This record gives sequence, C-alpha cells and structure tokens, in this order.
Amino acid sequence: MLEVVELSGLATIQDSGRTGWRRFGVPSSGPMDAFAFHAANRLAGNASSCAAIEIGLGDITLRAKRDCVIAVAGVGYGLSIYVWDFPLWSSYYMRAGWTIRLTKQDAGMWAYLAISGGVQTQPVLDSVSTNLRGHFGGLDGRQLQVGDVLRSGTSSRSLNELAARTLPESARPIYSDNPVVDFIMGPQEKYFAKESTAIFMSQEYMVSNTSDRMGYRLAGGAINSSQQI
Repeated sequence: MLEVVELSGLATIQDSGRTGWRRFGVPSSGPMDAFAFHAANRLAGNASSCAAIEIGLGDITLRAKRDCVIAVAGVGYGLSIYVWDFPLWSSYYMRAGWTIRLTKQDAGMWAYLAISGGVQTQPVLDSVSTNLRGHFGGLDGRQLQVGDVLRSGTSSRSLNELAARTLPESARPIYSDNPVVDFIMGPQEKYFAKESTAIFMSQEYMVSNTSDRMGYRLAGGAINSSQQI
C-alpha cells in the first residue's frame, strides 16, 4: 500500500492495456514504454500485465503504508528510498513509513513503479488503465494526486525473495535522444506526392507536446497530401 505524498508530474495507473475495444472507439491506453513497464512488474514478482504507476514530466514522492517490495524501471529519473539513492531497473524492500522519491533528472520521459502484488483498483472494460480523455479507469479516470492511497494485492513470493533483483544493463533497451525509427509505407502512400514523401524520409522530426496515448504527433517539415483522404 502506497500513499502519494508529493507530486509535480503526470502520474497515472496503467496496466498492459485495454484490448478489444478499438472498434467501439475506445483506445487501448496502457504504458507509454511497454518494456520498462513489463520489467518493473517482473522485478516486483508480478505478472507483466499487472497495474503499476507510470510517472512522466516531473517528480513524485510516495510513502509505504506497510512493508512491501517495489521495483522501478525507465529512464531519465533518479530514485531515492528513505535516505539512500539507488539505481533504476531493480527491486527494493520497503519498510512501512519509508518514502520513495522519483526525481526527473535528464533526457527520458517515463518511469514505472511496480509494487509486489500489483496496484489494485476497479477495472473498466477489462482493464484498470487510466484513460484521461475518457475519464475512466485508474482512480476515477484521473491522474494521481496528493493524498491518494494505492492498494496492492497479495505478493507472489516472500518479500525477501523479491527484493534486490536487477535487470542487467545488457538486457535493457538502448535509449537515445535522437533515435532512428524504421517505418513502412501504408496504403495511404498514394495520397501523397513524391516530394512530400521525400521530405518525410529526409528530415528530422520531434515528438510534439500534443502527443498522447492515441498517437504520436510529429513536429517538422510539413507533409501535404495531393488529394483528399
């Protein structure tokens, strides 16, 4: 059980996603960094689909209400527990009353905090993932706020067995400030002039601040369609 003590960023509850509802206009939600999400859960002894806390764009401080094991994975954050600093991609034993602080430090957007037993809350459409636009899932469909208490389920193993586990660096993704992304032309290619396609393939683009879980929006050279899509 964890209590939110301080929060300056965007923090929500996410599980592996809300699948099977897109034909009704409901996006899948789920983690922005699926690898780090699954890693945090596994380190905490959970199924990889269990709900965890996703943190982005700022800091969060939580207090353990009882003894537990937590695991944190991601990039761009510093982790402190009680009076010590620790690396990410590991699991840690928490005493009741100790605080956990994730501090935004450098490049990188998302971190995931999993607790042994997984975060427990009421599912909506077979998932507890928070959908902020739809105002459902998670805790009342909203981001976390100071005073929230997050309950956890039963741990899969003893806390001593789950603590002090690490995912080796060689098994982690290579995070980059300037990644090169492969893409495959879709069936809409015919709607764009060759000049527009050449612009897209030759210029750099940045992920826009208007991006969300429904899709990434890119800022860069303008791409114009040759006809109405």
